[in-house]
Amino acid sequence: MTMPRFLAAALLLLAAAFAAVDATPAAARVLRIGLADDPDMLDPTLARTYTGRIVFAAMCDKLVDITPELDIAPQLATEWQWVDGNKGLVLKLRQGVKFQDGELLDAAAVKFSIERHLNMPGSNRKAEISAVTAVEIVDDHTVKLVLKAPFAPLLAALSDRAGMIVSPKAAQAPGDFANHPVCAGPYKFVERVAQDRIVLDRFADYWNKDLVKFDRIVFTPIPDSTVRLANLQSGGLDMIERLAATDVETVRKDSRLKLSTITGLGYQSLSINLNNGARAKNPFGQDPRVREALELSIDRTALNEVVFNGLFQPGNQWVGPSNPFYVKSRPIPARNVAKAKQLLAAAAAATPQK
Repeated sequence: MTMPRFLAAALLLLAAAFAAVDATPAAARVLRIGLADDPDMLDPTLARTYTGRIVFAAMCDKLVDITPELDIAPQLATEWQWVDGNKGLVLKLRQGVKFQDGELLDAAAVKFSIERHLNMPGSNRKAEISAVTAVEIVDDHTVKLVLKAPFAPLLAALSDRAGMIVSPKAAQAPGDFANHPVCAGPYKFVERVAQDRIVLDRFADYWNKDLVKFDRIVFTPIPDSTVRLANLQSGGLDMIERLAATDVETVRKDSRLKLSTITGLGYQSLSINLNNGARAKNPFGQDPRVREALELSIDRTALNEVVFNGLFQPGNQWVGPSNPFYVKSRPIPARNVAKAKQLLAAAAAATPQK
């Protein structure tokens, strides 16, 4: 059973700070971003955290990107074509791209990175692109991903960390790559102090450098949402990600701040063990009536109003109700405590259930 889906990312921009930056072009232009937590490993193959994605967006370009309209767009790959009955994906690579260590990005580097994602112990990308069985170099700027079966989500996966290409030279050098990551993005890694800061500097040889407007980005992890907002209001930060629902009205009333919201491309759920060992041997795992009773006991509207100030959109599927892929024939069930009690009684399930 999928629980309510409340996913919203908030970015706050201190417009006055940006105006000051543009007014003094001779000075170093620094963008200071407050993160809700400290990212884990800065290695696209091993990383798991949401905030890590934010840092990677500045540091590591991907084979393809995804637009706000959910279209796949070129990035390191300029074009692509499905071949062999959709069991092969041929990608043409952008020429003249350099890694932040000065090495050229070519087909061999793409082959290295994809195979690293697939084979490196502890890889969190393997499952995302497990349909890929081989990477073939067609020429210096063309690669072919060979699939064991057609896999429509592959391009979407390549628009995230599975599509990030790292420098083979840096990845194979002695030491921990996550402490000295080298990619082909607009900003290069400078330093990281755990629980304090991650610093990136503008990469002068970036292939799309004319669109890079800041000289340095400093990411500061501040887990407390109220403290993050206070730092933004005081001018210590220029932007923060994620905002507590209870602070939204404060931001809206502050003329110096700009609020941006977006529904995320992800979901959270409460998963119930149905058939995996001894822990499935309980009423939740064995009787669908108990699971339905739990579903009927949840008041998603009340949760949204009380916990999230009515700002989010309740849901019961992997996409929100406004998404074109939402299955309208399975809408969010209304709370029905009486029916839930009937189902529990019919199942002879003792309460409370744990």
